[in-house]
Amino acid sequence: MSATTVPTPINGTKNDSRVILGKDGQPIVTVGLKRFGFDSEVPLEALRELYMRPQYVQANSGSGAADDTGAKAIYHPNDGTISYTTLSRFPPVKFLPPSERKRILVTGGAGFVGSHLVDRLMMLGHEVTVLDNFFTGSRTTVNHWVGHPNFEMVRHDVVEPFMIECDQIYHLACPASPPHYQYNAVKTIKTSFMGTLNMLGLAKRTKARFLISSTSEVYGDPEVHPQPEDYWGHVNPIGIRACYDEGKRVAETLTYGYHRQDNVDVRVVRIFNTYGPRMNPYDGRVVSNFIIQALKGEDLTVYGDGTQTRSFQFIHDLIDGMIALMNSSETRPVNIGNTDEFSIGEFAEIVSEVVAKVQKEDGIVAPKVKIVYKPLPGDDPQRRRPDTTRAKEVLDWQPRWNVRMGVEEMVRYYKAKMAQGAL
Repeated sequence: MSATTVPTPINGTKNDSRVILGKDGQPIVTVGLKRFGFDSEVPLEALRELYMRPQYVQANSGSGAADDTGAKAIYHPNDGTISYTTLSRFPPVKFLPPSERKRILVTGGAGFVGSHLVDRLMMLGHEVTVLDNFFTGSRTTVNHWVGHPNFEMVRHDVVEPFMIECDQIYHLACPASPPHYQYNAVKTIKTSFMGTLNMLGLAKRTKARFLISSTSEVYGDPEVHPQPEDYWGHVNPIGIRACYDEGKRVAETLTYGYHRQDNVDVRVVRIFNTYGPRMNPYDGRVVSNFIIQALKGEDLTVYGDGTQTRSFQFIHDLIDGMIALMNSSETRPVNIGNTDEFSIGEFAEIVSEVVAKVQKEDGIVAPKVKIVYKPLPGDDPQRRRPDTTRAKEVLDWQPRWNVRMGVEEMVRYYKAKMAQGAL
């Protein structure tokens, strides 16, 4: 079932009154779970305001230095300048007593997944330190927390050692899209190995619980379908994707080495294709490619014949699963992904339909976009779908967002950014 909607203003702010229905047909009012003594539930609308609010307001809007959506800048269209201010109220966070407040380090916390994780942890009232070298991340994804007493952002490359006191480490640092991780293959594998080595060393010293974000790419082009956690994979160790695939595999090996040898408390999440707001629109991944092309009225580019399949999960489902895994007692790898499988050709049609629906609701008449086909890149997996039995059994987790719901949320996010001139 797709999201039930009513027309929404173009800026996508809290005036957006859409009712979002989950896969079970029930309205999604909160995200997060109450699991393992850790309450990660937050209101969905409060979370949406963090990524849907505008980056700036127009100088002639009469809203002053900071409007009620929290924009921290004023754009002056007459001379094309922008003036920034620090006069804005931070989003509300849960007030936790010191005994319940955790000190949490998030590497890669300014990236797509990391920024959503940071939002959730901050809203829950914990103390969060973000480590990022901004190779693919951007400080704009978390700048609404800069200056908050519970938040710290450090520009640092995890390839170099880093010292801090912490209770939990979410190790997410590594470029994840093919154009980015292939740009500097040696740097990618150094980040996976040296970065993980440094963060595991920190976890050992501080006795912090350590979670590494691994990937479905450890399964390569799988010969088993769907892919359970005990499948060892089918990976080309010298292919163009090997710097990422094998980098993540050796990072997992290192993680379990520290677990067995030094009793480091570890968690491994294997993330399947994830999409959502704040995804880099030009990072070469299929979801962002299709949506941006459709919004611009361009042909949708499908690589190969479109029969290869993927399973797409929305970002809020992933964050739910990651936080649940971190606070559980499960030390084995856990797949977190959506089991709804689509061919790339089918997915292109879905994106085309959702973009047309949103444009129609906003009073925009646009011609239906076409789909064009180009050669398939090397080592591109033909099928990818997770076996999430373990996540359901040990975490009591399963996705709540279906693909059409998530695509519509992402379309509205990109559409608002394009209208504002931010894309």
